[in-house]
Amino acid sequence: MQIDELTVKNYRNYPEVHVTFENEVNVIIGENAQGKTNLMEAIYVLAMAKSHRTPRDKELIRWDQDFAKIQGKLTKRTGPLQMEVIFSQRGKKVKLNHLEKNRLSEYIGTCNIVMFAPEDLNLVKGSPQVRRRFIDMEMGQIHSLYLYHLARYHKVLKQRNQLLKNMQKSRKDEDYIMLSVITEQLTESAAEVIQKRFSFLKKLQQWAEDIHFEISRGLEKLEIRYIPTCDVSEDMDLSTMKSKLTEAFNDMGDREVFRGTTLIGPHRDDLKFFVNGRDIQTYGSQGQQRTTALSLKLAEIELIYEKVGEYPILLLDDVLSELDDYRQSHLLDAIQGKVQTFVTTTSVDGIHHKTLQNARLFYVEQGTVKRKE
Repeated sequence: MQIDELTVKNYRNYPEVHVTFENEVNVIIGENAQGKTNLMEAIYVLAMAKSHRTPRDKELIRWDQDFAKIQGKLTKRTGPLQMEVIFSQRGKKVKLNHLEKNRLSEYIGTCNIVMFAPEDLNLVKGSPQVRRRFIDMEMGQIHSLYLYHLARYHKVLKQRNQLLKNMQKSRKDEDYIMLSVITEQLTESAAEVIQKRFSFLKKLQQWAEDIHFEISRGLEKLEIRYIPTCDVSEDMDLSTMKSKLTEAFNDMGDREVFRGTTLIGPHRDDLKFFVNGRDIQTYGSQGQQRTTALSLKLAEIELIYEKVGEYPILLLDDVLSELDDYRQSHLLDAIQGKVQTFVTTTSVDGIHHKTLQNARLFYVEQGTVKRKE
């Protein structure tokens, strides 16, 4: 798949910009604070209907404007497609071929995106929240049912946390009855989310292990482990997993009421990465951690291709300068000729790979974009 045209209006620091792209590598060049990352973000938002930089959609609307709009014309294996996202003070709308979609799950996954930014290099050593977000964003693109269960889980979780918070002040019999009902709903969604995460990570492991082995010149074997907050495992069926979750919540009852929040579940689960059996979050070198992050991103590309039958669009936001020459070359070799790629950088000086030498260049300055012919 590829993006042929992108139009943004009242988005961040862009009044209005229209850009056409090629089915190759597109390099967006500009000094800091000129808008190159905003343009990259707009492509991401077009695909995912939300930003990877902020949870607040209103921040995407240009100062003193009432709305922001992103439109894209794409070419997919199945034919041409038009996508549109509109943000306003009332919320957001998404459209496919000019038809509004009432559910985001009907929109997300239409255009598959893999984003690789400097903060992704912290995927290994960063907070559990970063790793959970990584799972959720990638799974949401290829499993619409996962998005449904995840949204349902967070909706029930919010209700449960509010009830637990209220129970800190006063506890009535009906509160415990309500807590039992909500907990049962939560375990149903939690089991679905966890089971699908196990399945996804097993497949990601298969791709990432081979890629990591190659990048490390055959010296390292990568293993990805899902770390749940309760005693569930990959080989359990859904019914067994629900029973285990129910037991865990029953054991946690008084502690959760005392703390006023839900202490176990998918929203607190984590990932661990092992290289040659050693936990690299704790004992790995920076090089090993970066190789792992790169392996995961390249594995995402292949996994999406396996699932949907065409390669996703790759966004490299100021990440090449963070990689050494060897990892940089491996990344560019891996995508050459098969993945439409967008790269932001302050300069192409020092990057001599043939992929970038044949790229289309765009220069960004103060919210304007000019294409070098």
